[in-house]
Amino acid sequence: MPAVSVPLLLSGAVFTALVYFTTNHLGRRDTDSYLKKKPNFIIVLADDIGWGDLGLNRPGMNHTPNLDRMAQEGMRFTDFHSPASTCSPSRAALLTGRHGLRNGVTHNFAVGSVGGLPLNETVLAEVLQAAGYYTAMIGKWHLGHRGPYHPSHRGFDYYFGIPYSNDMGCTDTPGYDIPSCPPCARDPLLDGDEHKECYSRIALPLFENLRIVEQPLNLWTLAEQYTQKAIDIIHHARASGQSFFLYVALAHMHVPLSAASREPSITHIDPYAASLEEMDSFVGRIKTASDASDKENTLIWFTGDNGPWEKKCQFSGSVGPFLGRWQTDRGGSSAKRTTWEGGHRVPTIAYWPGKIPANVTSSALLSGLDIFPTVLSLAGESLPSQRQYDGIDVTKVLLHQSDTGHKSLFHPNSGAAGHFGDLQTVRLGQYKAFYITGAAEACGGGTGQEMVHDPPLIFDLSRDEGEGVPLDSSSAEYSMVLERVEKERQAVLTDIAMDNVSRADYAIDPSAAPCCDRSHVACRCRGLE
Repeated sequence: MPAVSVPLLLSGAVFTALVYFTTNHLGRRDTDSYLKKKPNFIIVLADDIGWGDLGLNRPGMNHTPNLDRMAQEGMRFTDFHSPASTCSPSRAALLTGRHGLRNGVTHNFAVGSVGGLPLNETVLAEVLQAAGYYTAMIGKWHLGHRGPYHPSHRGFDYYFGIPYSNDMGCTDTPGYDIPSCPPCARDPLLDGDEHKECYSRIALPLFENLRIVEQPLNLWTLAEQYTQKAIDIIHHARASGQSFFLYVALAHMHVPLSAASREPSITHIDPYAASLEEMDSFVGRIKTASDASDKENTLIWFTGDNGPWEKKCQFSGSVGPFLGRWQTDRGGSSAKRTTWEGGHRVPTIAYWPGKIPANVTSSALLSGLDIFPTVLSLAGESLPSQRQYDGIDVTKVLLHQSDTGHKSLFHPNSGAAGHFGDLQTVRLGQYKAFYITGAAEACGGGTGQEMVHDPPLIFDLSRDEGEGVPLDSSSAEYSMVLERVEKERQAVLTDIAMDNVSRADYAIDPSAAPCCDRSHVACRCRGLE
C-alpha cells in the first residue's frame, strides 16, 4: 500500500509551531467563579453513530425524542468532530486530549492485545479521581484490558462493561450483523472453523471491575444492565454527597444490533431504527435520574466516537448531507475509517440547566479532544504538565455562547489509506484539504483506489458540504488556502516532534484474551450455562 512520507521536522517551521501552540492552547481556561461546588460530569459516547441519525439533525426522523428534547433544553453543535474515525484512537484522544501521534494509540486494539493506552498517558478519570471525584465507567473501553491497562487501573473507581467492541466475541443469541455470525461454539469436536469476521470460539465477556461476571454476555439485555448501573451510580453519588464523573461508552450503534424490543425472529421491523430508539431511551433515563438528583450541577455531554460503518449496509447509520461525493463517485466509503466529514462529524449535545442556555445551536469548530481540557477547567483542575494538548477549553462556548472554537483541526488516518495516525487531512476554517483518499470499504465491498494528492484536494465546506467538487488548483483561492494549510500542518507536526510522545504496544498474544474458564470452549462461564 503506497503511503505519504511526512517528515516530522520541517525546516523553518519552529516559529510557526510556537504560534500554533500559543493561539490554540494557551489562555483558554475560563472557569466561572460562581461554580462554587464541583460540578458532576456525565459523558455519553455513542458508537458508530451518524450525524443524520438524530431527529435534531434530520427533520422527519422521530427515533430520538429524548435527545432531541435535550438539545432543545441545552446546546446543539453542528460542527463537532470525533478525534479519529475508529474506536480506540477516538477514545484515547477523548480521554487524554491528545491525538494518536502523541498518545500512541493510532489504531484499534484486539481481543489478544497485550497492551493498551500507554501507561505514561494521563486519563481524564485519573485527574478527577485525584481531585476527590467518584469516577465510574459504563460500557466499552477498548484501550487495553490486560493488567494495568484495564479501566479499573486507569482512574475509575467502578467499571461495568465490555473490554472492546461488541462484535469482538461471540454470544449465544447473535444480533443483526453483516455477515451474520453464528452462536458461540459449545462442542469443540462438532463446531466448525471460525467464520470470516466472526469470533465463534471466543465469547464476549462482561466485566464488573476486574472480574468477568458473564461470558458470553446477553447482548439483548446489555442496554438495560447499563441503564440500571448508570442510574445506581447517580443515586450513589447523591447519597454520598460526592461529585462524580460518569463516562458511558454505549454499544449503540455498533453492530451487532440487538435492541431488546426487536427479537431476532421479528424480521419486518428495522433493527437500526429500533436500536436508535433504545439508545435514545437509555439517554433519556440517565437524564431523568440526573435531573432528579442534582440537575443544576450536572453537565451531560453526548457525542460520538466516529461516523457510520457503511460496509454494514442497512445496519449502519446516516451521514446526513455529508456524503463525501468525491470519494463515493470513485468507489469506497466516505464514513467510518475515513477523514471525509461522514467519518468524523458527529451529533453532539451539551445539557446543563441554569449554566448552558436552552435551545442554542453552536456552529463553533469543536472536537472530542476538547472534552478533556474543558471538563478539567470546569472542575477547577489544571492540565497535567510536560505534554502538549490538541484539545482546547471551550467553557466560553458552553456557558457564554462564544463562537470561537478551533482555528484548525487535523484528522488522522484511522484504518483506510496511509499510515495509521498520520494527520492526513486538515480543516482550516471553511476549507478542508486531503492529502490521501480511498481504501475504506463501502456497502457491497468496494474500497475505491488509494490516491495520494500532492498538492492536496481542497474543498470549501461552506459551498460544498457534500465534498463533491474540489477547488480549482490553478485558482488564486486555492493558492491562498494551500499556503495557510501548509503552515498549519507544518506547525502541528513540528509541535508533535518536540513533544513528549508515547508508543502503544500492539503485540498480540492469544493468552491475553479475557477468559473466565480456559478449559471450556469459547471461554464459557460454567455457572451461566
